[in-house]
Amino acid sequence: QAEEELQAACARQALQLQEMGRRERLRRAEVGRAKEQLESFKTRVLCVCSPAGVAGTAVTEQQVIEKVRQILEESQQSHEREKRLQEELSSWLLKEKEVSKNVEVFKKSLHALQ
Repeated sequence: QAEEELQAACARQALQLQEMGRRERLRRAEVGRAKEQLESFKTRVLCVCSPAGVAGTAVTEQQVIEKVRQILEESQQSHEREKRLQEELSSWLLKEKEVSKNVEVFKKSLHALQ
């Protein structure tokens, strides 16, 4: 009976070992696919950012990081410029309203004088 229990335990462990091996192979395949996707993503990012500079050369992570950093900086500068322009536009619109009011007052005064 003890021998049968040992054989059953051994069989269970063999099945567990097979399952662990299967899971490990799946994980390795997933890691391989993830690496391929990352490389593809890095290449696409760099090609979009500077198509002429990538032809036939390997793309490094540092290149991608620097390019993304540059794009983020340019984006931030654009947002700041847009904000300044919006503020200027608001200021001009307020001045225009004030001038329009003054023109209306002037017209009324002119009509009153006539």
